[in-house]
Amino acid sequence: MRAILLPLVLALVFSSLSYGQYGVHTRPSDYRRSDRPLADLNANPYSSNSLSNEYGAGSPYKSDGLMNPYSRHGSVYSNLSWRNPYASSPPQIYGSDGSYHGELSENRFGSDSTSNPYGQYGSRFSSESINNPYGLGSPYSTRPLYVRPSRN
Repeated sequence: MRAILLPLVLALVFSSLSYGQYGVHTRPSDYRRSDRPLADLNANPYSSNSLSNEYGAGSPYKSDGLMNPYSRHGSVYSNLSWRNPYASSPPQIYGSDGSYHGELSENRFGSDSTSNPYGQYGSRFSSESINNPYGLGSPYSTRPLYVRPSRN
């Protein structure tokens, strides 16, 4: 009995560890550990993974941070950066339920870009846009949004 129970317990422990702290907010089938969020889009200056925390994810010195002009996700020359208007794989925004909310990008012409003023994810009148102060972009919103590396 012990020989059967021990591998089962170890399998359960290791399967829960593979999703880390994000197992509560995401479905295990949608995200892998390598898809951990680069940052959280919220106004909490005390959360270590918030872009509003200048000593956490919003730090210009974080090695893989969005605000670091020398990192692959913050450089104006990187294909993975939100600051490069010509990037083909910018970071993407996801909700806690796995719903897609566009690309965090400076590309004003990209259909999924949050900088496109006429697109679904960039218009200040769209309910799916982080630029809408009464929708996803509300500072009072309790709905968590995460910036993740592109899956492309």
